[in-house]
Amino acid sequence: VQFVESGGGMVQPGGSLRLSCTAFGFTFSMFGMNWVRQAPGKGPEWVSRISSGGKITSYRDSVKGRFTVSRDNAKNTLYLQMDSLKSEDTALYYCQKADAKLGAPLRGQGTQVIVSP
Repeated sequence: VQFVESGGGMVQPGGSLRLSCTAFGFTFSMFGMNWVRQAPGKGPEWVSRISSGGKITSYRDSVKGRFTVSRDNAKNTLYLQMDSLKSEDTALYYCQKADAKLGAPLRGQGTQVIVSP
């Protein structure tokens, strides 16, 4: 199992970013997927989940209405559209299979998001 995350960067508060996560080494379309983030000095934090078919999604309260998770199973790729970004969204973002433990080691490099004036 391996992931390649991309799309992070530095953005001002109120801005937007779209993260991507391409999966390798397993049948992507059969698994629900999570986005997780880890801010400097803090533990990992679940952000969003999407079912294997993409029809069921869930979000942590602090990102509801601002983030949208989606997937393209034909491209083995997971997305996270992040709008109205806040400084507290600053973190390393990474994806994982929904059955992975929250603190499990990253299977990719993650993508850094920095929200700063």
